[in-house]
Amino acid sequence: MIKFGTSGWRGIIGEDFTFENVRVATQGVANYLKKSGQKGSGVIIAYDTRFLSEKFASEAAKILAFNGIQAFLCNRDVPTPCVSFETVRRKAMGAINFTASHNPPEYNGLKFSTANGAPALPEVTKQIEAEIHSVAERNERHDVYERGELIETIDPKDRYLEGLRQKVDVEAIRKSGLRIAIDSLYGTSRDYLDYFLLESGVEVKIIHNYRDPYFGGFSPECNEKNLGELRKIVLNEKFDLGLATDGDADRFGIIDDRNRFVSPNVVIALLALYLKRYRNIEGGLARSVATTHLIDAIAKKLGVQLYETPVGFKYIGELILEDKIALGGEESAGMSMRRHLPEKDGILACLLVAEMVARTGKKLHDLTEEMYEEFGYFYSKRVDMKLTPQLKDTLASKLANPPSELDGWKVREVNTIDGVKLIIDSSTWLLFRLSGTEPVARLYAEACSPKDLKKLLDAGKKFVAPS
Repeated sequence: MIKFGTSGWRGIIGEDFTFENVRVATQGVANYLKKSGQKGSGVIIAYDTRFLSEKFASEAAKILAFNGIQAFLCNRDVPTPCVSFETVRRKAMGAINFTASHNPPEYNGLKFSTANGAPALPEVTKQIEAEIHSVAERNERHDVYERGELIETIDPKDRYLEGLRQKVDVEAIRKSGLRIAIDSLYGTSRDYLDYFLLESGVEVKIIHNYRDPYFGGFSPECNEKNLGELRKIVLNEKFDLGLATDGDADRFGIIDDRNRFVSPNVVIALLALYLKRYRNIEGGLARSVATTHLIDAIAKKLGVQLYETPVGFKYIGELILEDKIALGGEESAGMSMRRHLPEKDGILACLLVAEMVARTGKKLHDLTEEMYEEFGYFYSKRVDMKLTPQLKDTLASKLANPPSELDGWKVREVNTIDGVKLIIDSSTWLLFRLSGTEPVARLYAEACSPKDLKKLLDAGKKFVAPS
């Protein structure tokens, strides 16, 4: 069964992610667009560097054209934020993007974004799912003849990069003399992030800037483990920064001047402080329920509104569309800023980090330490625990009646905006989230010392699976 999660439908290529299922899913999207009376010039069709992505995109374009819907088919793999930008620029009805983001190479996915460039909200994906299931139940064949006049090949790169130039201080980066290493992780940011910086006159070294559907044998996730080669380059060749994006370039990975991986929570907090203090950008700050409370401390000191959302960037995207926030971010390395896009943009995040270092004239490590000294230390971590069906049912039952104490930790407040979040104090909390698609419990924790963080996570694991 085709089911849309927080980022669309994903599946294993050749098992459930097949050409026939892609045709059924696309027909479901076409039915939704027609029945809901969507206005717009057509639909953007995009894809990432995964196996067969361009073929799936071509099939989707044929289905839409057969339904009388103009398809704007990208001429090569494209970053997800670029898809969002082009959707808004063309005033399209929406976009279909074939990507599984940072999932393992055997996965592909279909993500639908609405006319405002944002990931579709649950009320939209539910309607699309219903249409898809209706199409599947009728068991119709989808051998369509091609209506080439309704399929146009496009290249959205230059206009997106020009849009970034309006958001980033190119001159500051140009004058800085920064030396930057970039890891494209075989994904869509090649010829985007590197091109932007090279054009800005920055000395750049680029690795993994070619298409590999296997992503070097790893998931294209820009985490500490996968950026080992980038770290070696920063260390051995004394670069000022290491910048990386995931497979579809909506997430970021940062290596500082001391060859340390900077957690996304810290990067988001640094950028929030920078955009408010140096750029004087109006609006509050937003974070997901699983993201660091360091953002809360910054918002409180700066006297701005703090917004907390469920997990899923579409909720932060809504706040951007409402022009309420200067920056919104998620611990999973997603961020965007005021009057940019209601979608994660890893390329923008990397460029803003470079701009921050350039404009402040300070090393990234020093900026991090200064922030800790002002706002205190926040240590956070996520752990995934595999569950048996029985353990999953037991945990769900226990979370329905959250504890008032957890292994000596007194629970001050329970937050159920998404999962169950046990708040101990302003910088200490534990969040339980059950996966809707697999037998996994996700534990997110934060504390003001590594020792307390370990104790809190151990208490959480014991709560999930008592020994």
